[in-house]
Amino acid sequence: MKMLKKLKKYIRNNIKKEYSIDDYRDYGATIGTNCKIYSSNIDIGHAYLITIGNNCTLTHCTILAHDASTQIYFKKSKVGIVKIGDNTFVGWGSIILPNVSIGKNCIIGAGSVVSKDIPDNSIVIGNPCKIVSNIDEFIKKNEDAMKNKPVFNTYWKNKTEAEKQKEKKLLANTFGYDE
Repeated sequence: MKMLKKLKKYIRNNIKKEYSIDDYRDYGATIGTNCKIYSSNIDIGHAYLITIGNNCTLTHCTILAHDASTQIYFKKSKVGIVKIGDNTFVGWGSIILPNVSIGKNCIIGAGSVVSKDIPDNSIVIGNPCKIVSNIDEFIKKNEDAMKNKPVFNTYWKNKTEAEKQKEKKLLANTFGYDE
């Protein structure tokens, strides 16, 4: 049992390393203030080519500043700068490719592949991603929906079992908003 714990610790610390914002900065990435990066993969070898603005959230996404497909033929990788503007959210499973600039106040939908520049205030989804809305429309749509949909004000970690069951019941045929 003790050996199994040691093995698990070794795997956690050496094989699947979870990098922190400070780690990414140590590798050369420029990351603004008040950013949250959850289980994401940022190109460590070319982190110095990546800039992430202030107040950004990245969730389980990948940011690449290199493309090694040219290695086979030229023994060189293509590289490009990646810029992500302030107040941008990058959804779960999204991939940001090299030589891409994402503007300020953008939402990159879950699973999107960003291969071209995205202008400020855009909402994009898909593979390859396409602009589907803008931030003003997004805010208005959700403000209106919050007037008629369930809104829950307890952070998920602090919910009681009764609150979880109530939320589950109220969301049976719709969506809502959670803290």
